[in-house]
Parts: sequence; structure tokens; C-alpha cells
Amino acid sequence: MGTSSDPIQDVSDEQQQKRSEIYTYEAPWHIYAMNWSVRRDKNYRLAITSLLEQYPNRVEIVHLDESNGEIRSDPTLSFEHPYPPTKTMFIPDRECQRPDLLATSSDFLRLWRIDDDHVELKSSLNSNKNSEFCGPLTSFDWNEADPRRIGTSSTDTTCTIWDIDREIVDTQLIAHDKEVFDIAWGGVGVFASVSADGSVRVFDLRDKEHSTIIYESSEPDSPLVRLGWNKQDPRYMATVLMDSAKVVVLDIRFPAIPVVELQRHQASVNAIAWAPHSSAHICTAGDDSQALIWDISSAGGREVDEGGIDPILAYTAGAEVEQLQWSSSQPDWVAIAFSNKLQILRV
Repeated sequence: MGTSSDPIQDVSDEQQQKRSEIYTYEAPWHIYAMNWSVRRDKNYRLAITSLLEQYPNRVEIVHLDESNGEIRSDPTLSFEHPYPPTKTMFIPDRECQRPDLLATSSDFLRLWRIDDDHVELKSSLNSNKNSEFCGPLTSFDWNEADPRRIGTSSTDTTCTIWDIDREIVDTQLIAHDKEVFDIAWGGVGVFASVSADGSVRVFDLRDKEHSTIIYESSEPDSPLVRLGWNKQDPRYMATVLMDSAKVVVLDIRFPAIPVVELQRHQASVNAIAWAPHSSAHICTAGDDSQALIWDISSAGGREVDEGGIDPILAYTAGAEVEQLQWSSSQPDWVAIAFSNKLQILRV
């Protein structure tokens, strides 16, 4: 199933000793959502989900077998999922103090409990009290500081904050004028969202009546589709415009004016991930088959006018990269998904 590909060839002997490693897994279907496990007792474990144009889709739990360099799927932890998941995340519980849970979003927010030999549906959460249906969920984020909380974003213009322990809606608010495409936590009670209305908005759960617009895309009718909040330095976040090759990095202290625009992709950017261990590094990936790592500390402010900064690392995949995740528990590793392949890369 999984194959270990040739290491990247480096020039010097010293680099050769530290050579990058790449492991590849081929799924039986096109991969869309993907996430690293956080638990310290489950290193090199990821979840991947299918993108099939039919009601039944699939979720697989895979792990790298370090003894032979193969990424393997555990058949007992593979399960069917209604519709293609738009996102999946393992519970942010490094110290293993809570049940081993995986969340997925599609029509509902679902929580799955992972046991040694099977996965079972723990909860199916629908935020629309008036109907058994709800607006499709575009994304969600699990609150690292308070793992009881998951925030979801929806095409119905709302964001919903769930208390997953009690399986109730903590807060639901109309976040934007159009569809909300992504959501990210910036602390215990603070989250941000991006929307088809072209804005980044920050919400504080202590004051639910108000939000702060951090950025609005300069091009009219340019939806913002991805949002990443820098966990190491919460002053910074990054967003992606729909069908755009640039990534906009923002400092929330100075709304409206980007810190820097990352403009070295040759086609649409699909995914962004801040480094989990460094406030200055971000990885981006897109339809040009490239995954690029940038050091934004080199951005002095004038670069927006002068064409931006260059990435410090580049990797070319075998097809358009649709998904990218940087491992928080093993920060030397980045995972990308393209076509039916999952690759984990040592950076």
C-alpha cells in the first residue's frame, strides 16, 4: 500500500547525513481532508478522507511504520462517512487525558471515537434546531486551549460554537454577509472567520454582539477561502483568496494593511499551515504542485510593493496539492495530499 520514495538528493555530505525523508501512501480514492494526530502515544498517525461524488465516502486512519518506512492503513479503523468531509481533525489532547476522538464536517459535525480495533460514531451534531437538515459545513476548528469547544463555519453565513461534552450549541452567530468558508481559534474565547464577502472578522465570545473586521480583500467580490491563525504569535494570521496565487499575511494590530503578500505560487493556493514551533514560518501549497515554506521575519514592510519575499524551501509534488498539515507533536514533519497520494516530508 504505502511506499517509501527516494530521499531528496542534497549536495554536501553534511546535508546528505541530514537528508530529507519522504514517505508516500496511495489511497484507493482521491484524498481531500487530512490531519495529524496530536497524542504523544500515537506518533506518525494521520486521518485521510475521500472526495467521491456520491453519498458514501471513506475515512482512513494511517500510520508510518518506522521499521520498514511504509505508511499503512489499519482496515479496522477505516469507516464509511456520509458525503465527502470538508475537514477532519484529531482532538488536540497531547497528554492523552481525554478519549481518542476524530471530528469531521460535512452536512453535520460528527465526532468519532477511536478504539484499538474499531471506530464508532459518538455524536452527530446539527446546529439547525428547526430541521433535521442544516447548511453544509465548510470547515471547523478545535480549540486547543479548551478542547470542549469546536467552532464550525457554514454556507448559511453562521459560525457555531459547540460544547462537545454536553453536545449542545454554546453560541451561534451570523458571522458574515455571505457564506463562511473557514474558521480558526486564536485563544480560549476568541475566533476568526473568512467568507465569500471578502472579509476576515474576529469575534470575542465575551461580546457576541460585535466583531472586528481585520481585513477586506482589495478586489471586489473576492471570497476568502482559508484562514490560519499563528499559534506561536497570535498577532499574525494568514488568509487565501479564492482562485488566487497569493497568500495575505495580516497583523491584527494593524488592520487592513497586510504585513506581506506571499506571491511565488504559479497557480491557486489551496492550503496554508503555520509552523507549530516557530512564529516566523508558514507553509503554503497549491495547484502549481508546490509546497513552499516561508520565513516572514524577513518581511520588513516594503515588500508588498516590491514583489514580496522568496520562500526558503520548496517541494514539488506529483500533482496539484490540495491539503497541507504541519504536525504539532512532531514539528519536523509536514504532510501534503495530492490526487490519491498522501506524502509526509521531513522539513
